[in-house]
Amino acid sequence: MDNERVDQVKVLAPTGMLGAGFPEATVERGLALGADVISVDAGSTDSGPYYLGASRPKTTRAAVARDLRVLLKAAASAGIPLIVGSCGTSGTDAGVDWVAEIVAGIQAEEKLSLRVARIYSEQDAGTLAERLDEGRVHPLPPLGELRPETLESCTHIVGVMGHEPIVAALEAGAQVVLAGRATDTAIAAAYPLMKGMPAGPSWHAAKIIECGGQCTSDPRAGGVLATVDAGGFTIEPLDPAVSCTPILVAAHMLYETVNPYEMREPDGTLDVRDAAYTALDERRVRVEGSRFHVADQHTIKLEGARVTGYETMSFSAIRDPHILEHIDEWAELMHTVLRQRVEQTIGLSDDKYAVDLRLYGHNAILGDLDPASGPPREVGVMLLVSAPDQATATAVAKIANPLMLHLPTPDMDYLPSLAFPSSPAETERGPAYEFVLHHVVDTVTPTEMFRTEIEEPPHHG
Repeated sequence: MDNERVDQVKVLAPTGMLGAGFPEATVERGLALGADVISVDAGSTDSGPYYLGASRPKTTRAAVARDLRVLLKAAASAGIPLIVGSCGTSGTDAGVDWVAEIVAGIQAEEKLSLRVARIYSEQDAGTLAERLDEGRVHPLPPLGELRPETLESCTHIVGVMGHEPIVAALEAGAQVVLAGRATDTAIAAAYPLMKGMPAGPSWHAAKIIECGGQCTSDPRAGGVLATVDAGGFTIEPLDPAVSCTPILVAAHMLYETVNPYEMREPDGTLDVRDAAYTALDERRVRVEGSRFHVADQHTIKLEGARVTGYETMSFSAIRDPHILEHIDEWAELMHTVLRQRVEQTIGLSDDKYAVDLRLYGHNAILGDLDPASGPPREVGVMLLVSAPDQATATAVAKIANPLMLHLPTPDMDYLPSLAFPSSPAETERGPAYEFVLHHVVDTVTPTEMFRTEIEEPPHHG
């Protein structure tokens, strides 16, 4: 990859999530506007620990392939790199390989010859335990000191890379970079930083475009183009009918940040206290004044998940007006009777399993904070049983079955009939996971925790 310094770099962000879809015309417009690189995020922890713990993608293969086909053809036609971060949702090695397999298939079908780099971010628990012994692993609030057995309990651990491994892959000649777990911003900041753009504008622009069109007047209409230069950056939507405004652009610094003025990256901290947001016209916004403070110690954040048990779910629906008028009493009775019947039936005390009863339509989302008053019109009852093994979780859910169908309130002299939406009523959800790592590792070099493989481009006869 030519590493010649330039006056500006244009980063095309087509969408906030690979597989979420975008209008192909917006990518074409981004190329027409002179895009120098395409960056797209493919992962998140927003959907919980399952995807890391099980190393499974949350996106369907067909959706990822559709988006990649458009982006690979665009990158090839324009002769610009494509950077994909956090492949396979969680950035595990299997996730990187899954996306790489899709890319290989598309290259064969479209007769493309792009050189692909895979950057692996999965970490070995034993190696991390050595780093822990050396005093190089530190907790982030609210977690405390890490114990070696916590590392060993994880099914998968990833390190969240910054821009440096991506830049190294580009400098080694990669035209497509498929990165494991990476900060959402690193994938967009990497190319501008490699081309000599200042860190403040590069990281700030990357933050604003990490979610594609989220910073525009219509997030569904496609992505954005960020032009980074020595003095700042400019944001422009790729749909001509959509606008960016200073408020929309500035507001994205509130998204997923502890401090709206700062954002930590592996090599330092973005500082936007002095940033000024100016409307160039009704569609474009100019941002200047962003700064970046390089940290004394480069760190890599760890994410890890482990199995906490197994779950079985049951769902019922209540329309009976008397039960709905006393729905909290009914829920309390459900807990009491179920606990008694489980102990009577299988001799299991309630410290050997857990029951989560959620009343959708009443207070399942806000709980006691729900401002609604009066009885609900209808309620969906979700029973989630967690136990050390699947058989126990299902046994408890089956004991709950007649209660989910016929449990009356204490003052009723008849058995009501509630409604199961499916048969069987119990659904085994399999292993449940939890995040257990929120720690950083002090690194000697920014790339030491990551492994890169670059494949020669395919040749088509």
